[in-house]
Amino acid sequence: MINLPILPILIPLFAAIILMFFGKNITMQKWIGAIATAGTVAASIILVNVVHTEGIQTVDLGSWEAPFGITMVSDMLSALLVTTTSIITFFVLLYSFRSIGKDRERFYFYPVVQFLLVGVNGAFTTGDIFNLFVFFEVMLMSSYVLLVLGGTKVQLRESIKYILVNIISSALFVVMVAYLYSVIGSLNMADISVKIAEFDQPGIVTVIAVMFLVVYGLKGAIFPLYFWLPGSYNAPPAPVLALFGALLTKVGVYSIIRTYTLFFYHDTGYTHAILGWLAILTIVAGCIGAIAYWDVKKILIYNIIIAVGVILFGVAVMSPESLEGSVYYLIHDMIIKAALFLLVGVMIAITGTSNLRKMGGLIKDYPWLGWTFLIATLTLAGIPPFSGFIGKLLLVRGSFAAEAYLGGALILLSSLFVLYSVIKIFLNGIWGVPKQYNGKNKHNAFYLWGSTVFLVILAVGYGVGAEAVRPLIAQASEALSDPGIYIQAVLKE
Repeated sequence: MINLPILPILIPLFAAIILMFFGKNITMQKWIGAIATAGTVAASIILVNVVHTEGIQTVDLGSWEAPFGITMVSDMLSALLVTTTSIITFFVLLYSFRSIGKDRERFYFYPVVQFLLVGVNGAFTTGDIFNLFVFFEVMLMSSYVLLVLGGTKVQLRESIKYILVNIISSALFVVMVAYLYSVIGSLNMADISVKIAEFDQPGIVTVIAVMFLVVYGLKGAIFPLYFWLPGSYNAPPAPVLALFGALLTKVGVYSIIRTYTLFFYHDTGYTHAILGWLAILTIVAGCIGAIAYWDVKKILIYNIIIAVGVILFGVAVMSPESLEGSVYYLIHDMIIKAALFLLVGVMIAITGTSNLRKMGGLIKDYPWLGWTFLIATLTLAGIPPFSGFIGKLLLVRGSFAAEAYLGGALILLSSLFVLYSVIKIFLNGIWGVPKQYNGKNKHNAFYLWGSTVFLVILAVGYGVGAEAVRPLIAQASEALSDPGIYIQAVLKE
């Protein structure tokens, strides 16, 4: 199947277009959205298998060979992220059926989710730096609609900040792509890598690398550019928050991983040192926020920031083991963050509040929710044998082997802060003293939990079954450690 890499983009694209014609028929929108997303999941899983057995897959759009045309590239990193994204979107859709509300459904919630999936999967798949910007914009325009959908006061207020920040970062993105093209003369990522290696002005390349870090850092929420995230992500309802928390910042993180291992790996002494220190500061800032708040959504939102720092520190170290740890932890964090945000959404549906001080004793009437949340908490914090532990173990070993002791120690220490922040939710909201609640969706709680528990099972299986997925992670990190593998597959040299 020569066009297999673009199927996870085309399926949600056509689904979104079809869904636009069923604006009044919400039931049909649900069925079409669920079937299309399930089809995207199936295509993504097949893609992972093909990449694993046959190597990196490429599609030259319009039969224009690289580097002259637009090339879509599915290496193992891309295929795994596309698969993870599609699975998360599928379960978020199921969760949305009884939680998002008719007002949002009538205003094209389901088509916009499909467009968001197009943007995220496209960003993970494209092999062209300008088309990375294009897919970023598809993703961001969809996120603008999802953020403002519902029209509450807090949504409208936070959407202004969110849109302004992203407009500025997008404008800077275009400028940096133009600057890179004027210097290198290519937009194809593999060709850029080859030409940067031959380029004899490292100072200009360093400036470009730092500016791209600013662009992607704004979108990925690294220190000090994360200021917009806590408020913006706190505004939308749980399903939208789960999509944002699991996917949007990870596209920015992926972009840093791709460019800093494919473009800017020749002279790491300066650029990667900056990335390393920013990653350390990102972890510290996230830890402070996570333990400071008593709002369940904000606690998890600051845990997003911690994860961004942990993943990017592995990229800054640039050893094979640290890169493997970054890839492993990236996928782990996408799955478990989506699960936790949805579980917190169940808590809010029952209690009618996100204030932890107004919760308590949920485990008495909802034991299945309480124990599932505890397992998700242990997975996030990295307690053995869950997936968070394996990812951090690889990162710490890689950091210590590269003599990056401060960052490695901080990753270990951050696990305690993560555990403290999320166990606080369990002890005060789920354990604690039982209270009376008047949540609007209390009767839907079991359905919402049922839509979420599969993600928790997947996260647990990702850790317990690490032996099975390790070859896939190793294959993904191998192409990051040795850019020649990616370049050869794309340019067919």
